[in-house]
Amino acid sequence: MASMLVDLDVESLGSEVHKADKPDFSAARKLYSHVKKRTFAKFVASKKVPPTCENSSPALWHCCGQSFRESSSVHKHVANSHASEIHQLTTEMLDVMLHHQTHSEEESSNEESTDVSSWIPDASHVPEDDLIKGPGEVLLYYCYCQLNDPQIICQWQKELCLKLKLTGKVRVATEGINGTVGGTKTATSLYIKTMLSHPTFKIMQVQDFKKSEGGAECFSDLKVGVYKEIVPMGVDPDIISYTLAGIHLEPEEFHKEVKAFVENQSSDKDTILLDCRNFYESKIGQFNQCLAPDIRKFSYFPDYVDKNLDLFRDKKVLMYCTGGIRCERGSAYLGSKNVCKEVYQLKGGIHKYLEQFPDGFYRGKLFVFDERYAISFNKDVISECRYCSCPWDQYQLCSTDFCCQLVLSCTTCRECGLMACCPVCQAKEQNHNDVSSDGLSHREECECTMSRPRIPKDTLTNSMS
Repeated sequence: MASMLVDLDVESLGSEVHKADKPDFSAARKLYSHVKKRTFAKFVASKKVPPTCENSSPALWHCCGQSFRESSSVHKHVANSHASEIHQLTTEMLDVMLHHQTHSEEESSNEESTDVSSWIPDASHVPEDDLIKGPGEVLLYYCYCQLNDPQIICQWQKELCLKLKLTGKVRVATEGINGTVGGTKTATSLYIKTMLSHPTFKIMQVQDFKKSEGGAECFSDLKVGVYKEIVPMGVDPDIISYTLAGIHLEPEEFHKEVKAFVENQSSDKDTILLDCRNFYESKIGQFNQCLAPDIRKFSYFPDYVDKNLDLFRDKKVLMYCTGGIRCERGSAYLGSKNVCKEVYQLKGGIHKYLEQFPDGFYRGKLFVFDERYAISFNKDVISECRYCSCPWDQYQLCSTDFCCQLVLSCTTCRECGLMACCPVCQAKEQNHNDVSSDGLSHREECECTMSRPRIPKDTLTNSMS
């Protein structure tokens, strides 16, 4: 397993270890990236000089006889000068993790599993072919509620999804559950029915499950796990709880608010329409006149709020995201700063809004976190090809093996071999000179991430579109 992890560097989507009879190349790449980033951060931290009376600088690093006062500078130095050490440390850490994972699984296999059979539906009346063949769909849902034993819920979800031949991702935590699963409509119907009959999730309603065309093929496999948060904002749920969320607006109410905002924008200086998704999501679809932060991950959102507090001071904020879950914690965090007049959020997210207003104020595609990348409710194309600037909104992964950036490259440009996310990756793809004789990548990240500020400083004049 360790040998297939060597020399890979991709954006981490999770830290779990998945065992299988056949190696899962995608999971291995993601695991290697996650461990490498942790190792890199620890290496940089070891070079930091503690402030003293003589040196009161809050950030100073010493390495290889040089001093660094900017984190970006020391990061570049470590990436260029200590790649082999990072690689070695990463490999050693992986060996430890994989050994521990194997040992833990051996121990757990000897323990009696909790019986969740009473929560599994009787599907004996359903032909197995109906769970594999036929029209399919993808479900998107979440439920914030107190789970005293998330491990049991996790086990139940694994057994339930396997029984119904569902694929997808389900995150479980003490604060609730967040899932997106795909399968036949027969299977997803049974899944919803089972969820609503569970004692904990009876508070949910059928309309809480957003549906879109798709199926089991939209996901490579099934991943169910227990986490600290059901959506990774990076803030302890015990400190910023979903119970502190903003005021929920039904799609009809949100539509009216946006209509008033758009029509009176020249005179309405007290309202902000805030997209709390990632930049690559808002790039292909967004509400008219929104503020769309140029951030890569939702875990950057709290820092974005902190850096741009004056932007929200004394403002009425209308927040939205894909399905509503990020707004629950995001609005709670923004509200905790006590700078806004009011914080509202779109109930059910863009997904529910587009079901009622496909030709409303949201234009373009809706990004989704599966192999479809996007779903469409209207015909507008608001983004363009990265190379020729023609209208284009169909994402594909960068063609460079070690890069996990998404790229908008039209059919014509792809036929010309332009399939990388940036000139740096394109040159590496063409020249194949990016890997040294010892098999190590020369650069940690591509131009896309190196040139983008982690946390941008925004103004309403340059951010509203």
